[in-house]
Amino acid sequence: MIRVYGSDICIDCRNLKAVLKSRGIEMEYVDITENTANLRAFLYIRDHSEAFAAIREMEGGAIGIPCFLSEEGTVTLSVDEAFSWIGQEPVREEELPEKRTP
Repeated sequence: MIRVYGSDICIDCRNLKAVLKSRGIEMEYVDITENTANLRAFLYIRDHSEAFAAIREMEGGAIGIPCFLSEEGTVTLSVDEAFSWIGQEPVREEELPEKRTP
């Protein structure tokens, strides 16, 4: 099963949870703001995974959630890549209940 690190205060994470529910997909969702153990687990991945190289170099902004971890240990920040691991089609814009404002 895919583990997802995220937070309900993140629009991308809320949209992901809505897509998972509408498609009937189960993933282990770890809310990094629920407790310090969850946050520590996420920060360990963020500090050591090459998937976060660009995020670590950014100033003031991105955290890198949602973050997907496969059973094999592969890390991605791409929902479409994570969905491909389980034979799912990429997310369509119309599936996202919350839209970003420019």
